Amino acid sequence: MRVLVTRPRDDAEAFAASLHFLGHTTVIEPLIDIVFLEGPPLDLTGVQALAFTSANGARAAARRTGERRIRVIAVGPATAIEATMLGFVDVSLSNGEGVDGLSRSIVGALNPRAGLILHVTGTVTAGDLIGALTAAGFSARTERLYEARAADALSGALCAELVAGAIDAAAFFSPRTAALFAALIEAENLAATCRGITALALSGAVANALVSLPFREVRVALRPTAEGMLALLAP
Repeated sequence: MRVLVTRPRDDAEAFAASLHFLGHTTVIEPLIDIVFLEGPPLDLTGVQALAFTSANGARAAARRTGERRIRVIAVGPATAIEATMLGFVDVSLSNGEGVDGLSRSIVGALNPRAGLILHVTGTVTAGDLIGALTAAGFSARTERLYEARAADALSGALCAELVAGAIDAAAFFSPRTAALFAALIEAENLAATCRGITALALSGAVANALVSLPFREVRVALRPTAEGMLALLAP
């Protein structure tokens, strides 16, 4: 199958490599461009743990601190793997899904009297991790260390592939990316090209952001991971 991958460039290339291993071909069209913000080193005074809700949060934190022994709580497997690859040595994986699962994991595993929870994220944040932690008696703050800049149009190359019916499936990993794709498709008057495409959605929320488009089929991953997305392409 020929699969459209809409993730930011670094994550898209990693997912595309997995698709290639399975015998698929890919078209990479990053709809979100990640820009890491410059600034002073992170102030970790009184911080007991870093909370990462994305792999980009881990990357952003690693750029702004050399500290690698501080505890890290990651929202999902991909984020945990990225944090570990960046050298963080005490990485725990949330045992729930999304921000709600992450907050429950932090509340269950950490002592609010042991120090502050620092949430490293982008300028646009899904959910309210700080509110949930504060309500549970924790001190917490947010550091917005990167910007996720949305594309303002689809590339000419992708439009040509869509018109030619060359895309068999399209992978969407976030509600924001899915909603952006839908808006850009409609702006180009290309909604009809989706009739021959199977949409692969990381979650029900991602699938809901695609309801305006007439996809041949929308498949939702049983697990919100890259492996779960790959499983959607199994015969």
